[in-house]
Amino acid sequence: MPDVIVVGDGPAGLSAALFLARKGKSVTVIGAGTTGVRNAYLYNVLGIPEMDGPDFLETARQQARRFGAELVQARVTAIEKTDTGFAVTDDQGTRREARYVIYCAGRNRDLAVDLGVETNPDGSLKIDINGRTSVENFYAAGRVARDQKIQIVISAGDGAAAALDILSREAGQDLHDWDSRPKD
Repeated sequence: MPDVIVVGDGPAGLSAALFLARKGKSVTVIGAGTTGVRNAYLYNVLGIPEMDGPDFLETARQQARRFGAELVQARVTAIEKTDTGFAVTDDQGTRREARYVIYCAGRNRDLAVDLGVETNPDGSLKIDINGRTSVENFYAAGRVARDQKIQIVISAGDGAAAALDILSREAGQDLHDWDSRPKD
């Protein structure tokens, strides 16, 4: 059983998976590969002068896998609360359970709303600064929580914030994610 299931394989979901996997959490990302970034050409990502959207996604997938994240190509069809967390079922009939879910499903908010997550007047999922929703241990990041003012860096940052909050909760203290340069 993974510690965290991430629903959605766009920038928010892959960023969350990367942060979690790097810190030793088992994480499964379930996504259908339909993120809008696959149709983008990126000129506005800090540190990347320009890049094709599909190339960006493949690089992000490789990073997440390198640190141990499992990536599953499927569409999530159901999410339910269990005694120990959540059960997530995909369109292949596979049911996975985890203590936490990070929901990064683009514009599709239906499964979160069905679970009881509160929404904003514009229909976006209501979250705090760390991505927490009104349902305990259920996070949201990216477009599902922002109807407007969305961009790839913002989505990736939202995913990272949710992951760091989970890592902090599990550690019982606030954590930071800071890398140092390798020593020669």
